[in-house]
Amino acid sequence: MLLLLSLCVCVLLLGGGAEDRATLWRANDRTGRCQYTFTVPGPAEASCPQTGGGPEVEGLNARLSLLEVLVARLSGGGDAAAGGPARSGLQEALDRTTGERNLLRGEKERLEQELEGLQRRVEEMRREAELLRSRPCPPQTPAVPPGPPLPDRPAGGSSPRSHLVTRPNRQGDSSSLRDSAWQLGGSPGFQELKAEVTEVPAPEDNTGCGELVAVGEPVTHRKADSIAGKYGVWMQDPEAVAPYGPAMVWRVDTIGSDVRQLFGYDDMEQLAKGFPSKVLILPEPVESTGATMYRGSLYYQRRRSRSLIRYDLATESTAARRDLPHAGFHGQFPYSWGGYTDIDLSADERGLWAVYSTNKAKGAIVISQLDPHSLQVKRSWETGVRKNSVANTFMVCGRLYAVASYTAPDTAVNYVYDTGTGRGKSIALPFRNKYRYNSMVDYNLAQRRLFAWDNFHMVTYDLRLGRQQAQ
Repeated sequence: MLLLLSLCVCVLLLGGGAEDRATLWRANDRTGRCQYTFTVPGPAEASCPQTGGGPEVEGLNARLSLLEVLVARLSGGGDAAAGGPARSGLQEALDRTTGERNLLRGEKERLEQELEGLQRRVEEMRREAELLRSRPCPPQTPAVPPGPPLPDRPAGGSSPRSHLVTRPNRQGDSSSLRDSAWQLGGSPGFQELKAEVTEVPAPEDNTGCGELVAVGEPVTHRKADSIAGKYGVWMQDPEAVAPYGPAMVWRVDTIGSDVRQLFGYDDMEQLAKGFPSKVLILPEPVESTGATMYRGSLYYQRRRSRSLIRYDLATESTAARRDLPHAGFHGQFPYSWGGYTDIDLSADERGLWAVYSTNKAKGAIVISQLDPHSLQVKRSWETGVRKNSVANTFMVCGRLYAVASYTAPDTAVNYVYDTGTGRGKSIALPFRNKYRYNSMVDYNLAQRRLFAWDNFHMVTYDLRLGRQQAQ
């Protein structure tokens, strides 16, 4: 062992120039003894270049790899960071243009469907006219011998004389417009007509404040010009205050993130022509289609809040502001069509109202009567109907009426809640969504009309109220 160690020391001393390349291994042999193995390259091997290139080459490779990474970052990542805002803006414009294109395509398809429906109706009417022409004329009734003039009321009856007796036709001849129920000795068909006429109820009393009995057909006044008018709110002040009169029409297009423009038109004719005489910029943005006009002020909900604002038209400034306690907002309790319609304001014969819901009510409709000056809640009622289950609501004579659908062409006013009695009930009054996307319904007490915004179109509905029942 000593001889082996001496040999190793000698080799190290003689080959000092290659000691950094010498290799020493230690391991047990088969018998369990420690065995040392020492390897020193010969002159020929030491003169050969190393296979891996040595530490210098490895360091150079590492520097080159680092430079490649930096160049890749500068050429790729830098451009992406610099072009990020521009690319984002282009993408946003592309998305907006695509959305408008899809809306226009949908409008085109709807118009094509309406055209097909009208063509079918014209064809049906043409066939019906041909069928009527092909039928034989009914036998003529014998002439009635002349007698005393007809009285204003029939003998033993209480029905007033029909207006058809004296109303002239288009040619000025009233002989063909006599009410057949007044003909004596007529055929059985005339008697059936008389029975049907006597079953028609007497005209409703529109001077009182009775319950709603009928909603008329929609009348279109104008179509919005741009995509911003897909949804909106329009109204007339039922109790207008100077400097604006009751004929003034107000309109807000509610599509956009910062809705502030209030357009004023002198009358319905100017609205139809599209020429506003007044444009006001509201101090706070509007949330959705729940605004209303009452006694010279615009009442609306501030965007993304439960704050109510009274904007005075005369001074063009905010006259009052107040939070509606516990009211949901910005999509918590909207109508079924959405549109952030959490708070819906309206005015009727009983005053100013807010229709909304709260967490405590668990989504059920809450009705609150507000002070028109301070916006303070005077009294509240909680109904048993969920707000997101109805398409829209409106107040008439202190009663809340709910519309079942905002898209069905033939739907119904299917629920009424009377704040006077604190009770609600189901009803069924036909209601038409002419353009199949009704996003706003509001009542005008001066005209006894509903104002609505139906898929770009501003429409109205005449109302009929029954006789007011004794409380």
